[in-house]
Amino acid sequence: MKLLFLLLCFLGVILPYYHLFLFLKGPNPTFEYFISEIYSSHPTSMISWDISIAYLSFFSYLIYKKINNGLNISKYIIASFVGFSLALPLYLYDHYDK
Repeated sequence: MKLLFLLLCFLGVILPYYHLFLFLKGPNPTFEYFISEIYSSHPTSMISWDISIAYLSFFSYLIYKKINNGLNISKYIIASFVGFSLALPLYLYDHYDK
């Protein structure tokens, strides 16, 4: 199972950034266009909000663990700048046996 979480860490970096690379190579790689595309349709808005709420839940949990158990959350916060798709599998990888 731990190997699966490690694989998901790699996929969580490679797959989203592959699509970011394709966006940046596209005809209009601006921040405004990026934001407009995130909310361009109901299905993409649903996915965007789903991931946003899931990350806020994870972030809240990390803060809770930091306050109550002294968990060092800096690694997961830094990983979340790469993406939630790295931060969550990394946390699960680190805490699988605990």
